[in-house]
Amino acid sequence: MSRLNVQSLCGRLIAITTVLFSLGAEAHAAGYPGYAVDPTVVEYDVDPDWPRRPDHVSGVGWVSGLAVDKHDQVWLFRKSDDPVQVYTAEGDFVRTWGKGQFSQPHQLRIDHDGNIWVADFGLHIVQKFTPEGQLLQTLGVRGEAGEDQTHFNMPTDMAVASNGDVFVTDGYGNRRIVHFDKEGNFIKAWGGSGSGAGKFVLPHAIVLGNDERLYIADRNSGRIQIFNQDGELLDQWSQIIMPWGLSIDGDNLWVCGSSPHWWLRDGAYPEYKDQLLIRFGTDGRVRQLWTIPLGDIGPDKNAPDTSRLAPGEAVGVHCIDVDSQGHLYVGDIYGEHAMKLKPITNRPAPQTAKD
Repeated sequence: MSRLNVQSLCGRLIAITTVLFSLGAEAHAAGYPGYAVDPTVVEYDVDPDWPRRPDHVSGVGWVSGLAVDKHDQVWLFRKSDDPVQVYTAEGDFVRTWGKGQFSQPHQLRIDHDGNIWVADFGLHIVQKFTPEGQLLQTLGVRGEAGEDQTHFNMPTDMAVASNGDVFVTDGYGNRRIVHFDKEGNFIKAWGGSGSGAGKFVLPHAIVLGNDERLYIADRNSGRIQIFNQDGELLDQWSQIIMPWGLSIDGDNLWVCGSSPHWWLRDGAYPEYKDQLLIRFGTDGRVRQLWTIPLGDIGPDKNAPDTSRLAPGEAVGVHCIDVDSQGHLYVGDIYGEHAMKLKPITNRPAPQTAKD
């Protein structure tokens, strides 16, 4: 290109830029705001007063499991002397039970009949209770690890179908999904260790959608895999989040975790660099994203100094659920607390000083 043509092209670009700048200046001069007058983004504020835990109930230990029931009561499953704790949406204490019954509490779910299901990877079992804490059913053999039709090896989660069938992520020790009928009879298992489609690096959480599909957080591979109830792989979503916890509400799949990363790098396990909440549609489209500030609990996450956390901060989001009013509830393991996040779609106009 000749020098003359280059000069001509540069002149045209400058002219176009000048016109665009002028149009922007005219819009500003005309009084158009540079923000959405009617907000298009939902923000979330933490409720610093939730929950109001009585002094006699333990407030230490991982909050690894969390679920909201049909009355908008929030159930916490935590590694403490009071492992099952229940609060209202307003934060009032309802009940606690389970003292001395669990070893490594991991996840809690509520079935269609209101029964409480828990996974304890330390005892290698999944259990079903009444809401008052009466044991109804046990899957696996208490205190015995294995990989057959009657044993688990550190199970992580369970999903219960409307017909009573149970799907267990037999995750930390084994890398499989195990399917039982409502009586606890073994139906089949699938998966196995691997990075390929349909295999698992670590199946950490599982939910069953209204579409009858199973959504499984294969945490350490940074993907969510979707199966039918026969174990046939239907889809997988990768490279978006390291998924720790899942919940499903209609055609919304909520996921909590952190940005994707290699689980092992240079011989070490990387720490969190962020805390993410993502809402997917069941079609795999990302519909919403929110971040929680990453807190500081000192150098040893297994001996955390939680007094350093500010309200709204977290260091290990592990479980998530939503109530009928759209409030999000998140359980934090290393920060040893649960949070209520209130959706904000409008804020009061700023107050102006009076003369």
